[in-house]
Amino acid sequence: MSRQPSTVRTTILAAIAAGSLLSIMVSTADAQENRRRRRGQEEAKPLDLTPEQVASLTKVANDRKLNVDDLLAAAKTFTPSGRHDEYVLFASGGQSGHMFAIGVPSMRLLRSIAVFTPEPWQGYGFAGMDDHAREALKINGTPVTWGDTHHPALSETKGDYDGQFLFIGDKANARLAVIDLRDWETKQIVKNPLTFSNHGAAFVTPDTDYIIEGAQYATVLGYGYALPDQYQKSYRGMATMWKFDRQKGRIDIANSFAMELPPYWQDLADVGKGASDGYFFVNSFNVEMATGSVAKGDPPFEAGASKRDMDYLHIVDWRKAEAAYKAGKAKPINGFPVLSLETSIAEGLLYFAPEPKSPHGVDVTPNGQYMVVAGKLDPHVTIYSIEKVKAAIAAKKFTGTDPFGIPVLDFDAVKEAQVELGLGPLHTQFDDKGYAYTSLFLDSAVARWSLGGEYAPLHAERPWTLVTKTPIQYNIGHLSAAGGDTVHPGGRYLVAMSKWSVDRFLPTGPLLPQNFQLLDISEPGTVMPVIYDLPIGVGEPHYAQMIKADKLQSWKVYPQVGWNSHTQQPDPNAPRPGSEGVIREGSKVLVNMTAVRSHFVPEHVEVNEGDEVTWRITNVETAQDATHGFCIGGYNINLSLEPGEYEEVRFIADKPGTNPFYCTEFCSALHLEMAGYLHVKPASKIGAVTPEGAAAENK
Repeated sequence: MSRQPSTVRTTILAAIAAGSLLSIMVSTADAQENRRRRRGQEEAKPLDLTPEQVASLTKVANDRKLNVDDLLAAAKTFTPSGRHDEYVLFASGGQSGHMFAIGVPSMRLLRSIAVFTPEPWQGYGFAGMDDHAREALKINGTPVTWGDTHHPALSETKGDYDGQFLFIGDKANARLAVIDLRDWETKQIVKNPLTFSNHGAAFVTPDTDYIIEGAQYATVLGYGYALPDQYQKSYRGMATMWKFDRQKGRIDIANSFAMELPPYWQDLADVGKGASDGYFFVNSFNVEMATGSVAKGDPPFEAGASKRDMDYLHIVDWRKAEAAYKAGKAKPINGFPVLSLETSIAEGLLYFAPEPKSPHGVDVTPNGQYMVVAGKLDPHVTIYSIEKVKAAIAAKKFTGTDPFGIPVLDFDAVKEAQVELGLGPLHTQFDDKGYAYTSLFLDSAVARWSLGGEYAPLHAERPWTLVTKTPIQYNIGHLSAAGGDTVHPGGRYLVAMSKWSVDRFLPTGPLLPQNFQLLDISEPGTVMPVIYDLPIGVGEPHYAQMIKADKLQSWKVYPQVGWNSHTQQPDPNAPRPGSEGVIREGSKVLVNMTAVRSHFVPEHVEVNEGDEVTWRITNVETAQDATHGFCIGGYNINLSLEPGEYEEVRFIADKPGTNPFYCTEFCSALHLEMAGYLHVKPASKIGAVTPEGAAAENK
């Protein structure tokens, strides 16, 4: 935003006199109304400003060197405490392995959701955690406690977000996670049995029948081995169709399958809708099949993978692929069913279309008629028509095949238009006014351009034309508009996910935060200002989806006391008031505990060194936000117990001594008194336990 401190007073007074600020200013004269507003009970009413308020506002603006644009931006984003945001932005957390939920337009961080990385506040993923979390963070039996989250996907019904589930991929380890948006917790993590890493994940079909996961770097499928000189023969790409059981809220591994792809580096995907329903589209690069063997005199990957002018857009008929899989035409690799390239060719499942080189995004318009591809090394976006694609396939308008026999469609036969936008185009989102928005990495800008076809009557600009560019700071990657990849996008906000922040914020050392910048896209034409900067100081978020907040039906407390959040139903093992105690069977000890403000029952637990301890605990509170924590120092145990929730942990009591345990949530005025002791009797003091002694101990 521009800074004009010398003209602030004149500009503000003129704007106020013209009435342009009256509708956004909040009166502070009535303290009672302010309290109601803070509680969200009543919207603020536009009031005329008194001369004293004008003077006060002017003084604050001058003191802080703010101009009218700054004040307008503040008014557009300020959300009083107690009033909820209109949208929620679900952003990947990059190397943090988390997901972030951010309110829009306030840009307040609402929640960090642990997925592939242990997170102490939620008591998630620790060694002492329940079997679900402990096993979910293992790969082939080895704990893997970090992930690289890239592309979240909200569940959809008829091509619109329905607010029920959230999916996210782990690029580093080829994992896919399911988050239930009733309690915003991770419920399932699956590991792809074919490849080590992914990138095109997650993308959902219009009714969330499948979640699509694409590979990035070609390898030997099934964790195989081959050196680079066997690249074309042995390496392959893949796309996995994970079947989703909405009723269970889980991926159905037994009814999932994959498609073998050539050893190009498949990138991002998008799923067809409307006119293109039944298809999905995947970018690729390194069609050259470069191996980066610098030591042998070959060019490095960055040069070898960028020689050609065109790469291949993968066009997949996933309904035909599903039929082929159900007909038994898939063959197992590492125990997982895979449709071979030969089957894809024979069944007409896969076609290629040339695309500008080094693309990094393919995005389907809301009506499903067009696919937009941006090539990093081409200043244009290229628009493909699904009707032209279908016609070209029917008429066999091919220019040949790739080295593996995949038909390549004639570029001119499937292209609808090209629009020159600027340097480094990457990703595209859409609004409800007939515009598309594309991130320009090298230009550090967001481009607004006009769509054609049935969208042309929605705006005044010529179809397929650049309208305006808004500079951002700096090097934008992904961007997210409200519902910007659904059949019914919104048209008010867009978030630019900027990679560098450089001079934007207070320096915090050499490592700089990423920068989420909120743009107001509510006005048509050339008006598209940045109205908020949000530093993200955890990992490098890549992609986000923005949903209307009223579509989320989150629980305020769990439906019943004793609720198991992993099975999403009451657990018969959950301790209830009156059933607490310690039960010993030989060297196995069962602890049944309840938590309520402000104490645990029991408060003392006695075990022997070497005992195998199963600790069950229920938060018996039913009031909203009556959350309790439970931790045992030295045993890597930390739980978050929301109202009604039940958890179970298992550990070996291998550390003799008297260990305090306590509630980690400040739950009441007597929070510090919510504590107890785990007494682990040293092995040297343990005598023979008689049946009578065990019975007395249990009692």
